[in-house]
Amino acid sequence: MQNRYSDEELEEFRTLIVEKIEKAQKDLKQLRSSYMNSGGNGTDDTSPSFKGYEESSESMSRESNTLLAIRQEKFIRDLKSALIRIDNKTYGVCKVTGKLIGKERLKVVPHATMSIDVKKAGK
Repeated sequence: MQNRYSDEELEEFRTLIVEKIEKAQKDLKQLRSSYMNSGGNGTDDTSPSFKGYEESSESMSRESNTLLAIRQEKFIRDLKSALIRIDNKTYGVCKVTGKLIGKERLKVVPHATMSIDVKKAGK
């Protein structure tokens, strides 16, 4: 039984993770610009009641984008941690059982630290 992925397999995962980090960083940049952008599409020339609705909507949207950005930052940190595990040659090893996490799971969730069985069991 294999207790770690081969160097070649680890390099395949590295490529996948680096691509995901690059995409996640682009997405994060867009999220940040959307909640930091004051726009210029104001409601200064509209009725006060409409202005209140729009300001409320903008506030909710800004909060939603801020939460999405926080999640994206965590995702990027998790992916970078996975790169460290690749360097340490511990990538893909379940932190609970010590067995290899399935390749299919790692392709979908490359920052996974637990096998799907352990994750489902809620450990």
